[in-house]
Amino acid sequence: MSPVPRYGRYPPVVEETAQTLDRGLRLLQFVADAPGGLTITEAAHRLGVGRAVVYRLAATLVGHGMIRRDAAGQLRIGPGVLQLARRAQPLIADAALPALRRLAEQVGATAHLTVADSGEAVALAVVEPSWTQFHVAYRAGSRHPLDLGAAGRAILAGRTEPAAPDDSPQGTVEWIESAGELQPGAYGIAAPVLGVPGLEASVGVVALAALDPELAGPIVVTAARAVAQALG
Repeated sequence: MSPVPRYGRYPPVVEETAQTLDRGLRLLQFVADAPGGLTITEAAHRLGVGRAVVYRLAATLVGHGMIRRDAAGQLRIGPGVLQLARRAQPLIADAALPALRRLAEQVGATAHLTVADSGEAVALAVVEPSWTQFHVAYRAGSRHPLDLGAAGRAILAGRTEPAAPDDSPQGTVEWIESAGELQPGAYGIAAPVLGVPGLEASVGVVALAALDPELAGPIVVTAARAVAQALG
């Protein structure tokens, strides 16, 4: 009779598969966080593995279109990731639209859902109020640095604020205000969207006139919570 393997028949294979998957996903994240590309040596150092391991991981990810190698051999995000992002973004935007519509109508200002992408804030969904004569025209897809404007700074504030353990997913962060940081004469209020794993986002409003933060701020926070619940 053959001796029984010490760890049984399947666990070592499962463990190895999980480790390979973990390394592959971490490599993908490292490449995504490197706008200028990542060398095999740099990737190996960050993963704490040999170059041969990175070559195998990269070859698999290249085969699925998740990363690519440029002419200089740098690892960069591939079209497969962009395709997944294009499919995911409409789903996220659609889930947030009801809360954004309510926010725009209540405050009388352009409402938006903004997400973090490679060090920038990107407007993913925008809703304009229906009853105002004038409002800010804010295009979906607009980008700006994360450290400028209420939307970006709200995302940064959310990074240091975990979701609350009770029935209020907003934690202790309230709202962030800005005036003329991105556009002269424009005023913004935004709050982070918390409690949605894998998503760094904020909900906010932008207006041509100064907004009363004591009135608009709580409405923005309520909208951010509604979006978090819709996406959770």
